[in-house]
Amino acid sequence: QVQLVDSGGGLVQAGGSLRLSCAASGGIFRNYAFGWFRQAPGKERQFVAAISWSGARTKYLDSVKGRFTISRDNSKNTVFLQMNSLQPEDTADYYCAASEKSWLVGTQRADEYDLWGQGSQVTVSS
Repeated sequence: QVQLVDSGGGLVQAGGSLRLSCAASGGIFRNYAFGWFRQAPGKERQFVAAISWSGARTKYLDSVKGRFTISRDNSKNTVFLQMNSLQPEDTADYYCAASEKSWLVGTQRADEYDLWGQGSQVTVSS
């Protein structure tokens, strides 16, 4: 079974950039679609981006379109979330997740993800 380890969070000023990574081990990486979710203090978990098994299909939360890019390197078993033009409202804990059920196209639905990383904290100062 795939295990996920998130990394790359930190503190950045508004307008800055961060790249999150999600390293997967213990399974067949290509069998999974991946997604990124975030949860701010006192708020519900929110879908951010998803990518299909091949990387050909992606989905994004409207408010991050044009600023965030999800990608994957199947040769390195790693998924990335490049975050540019970060804003204070992007502050949250970010979680990588893997979905075997939705491997073909990816999904925005949290309940279709089987596995979750431990999370990376992203703080954007104004």
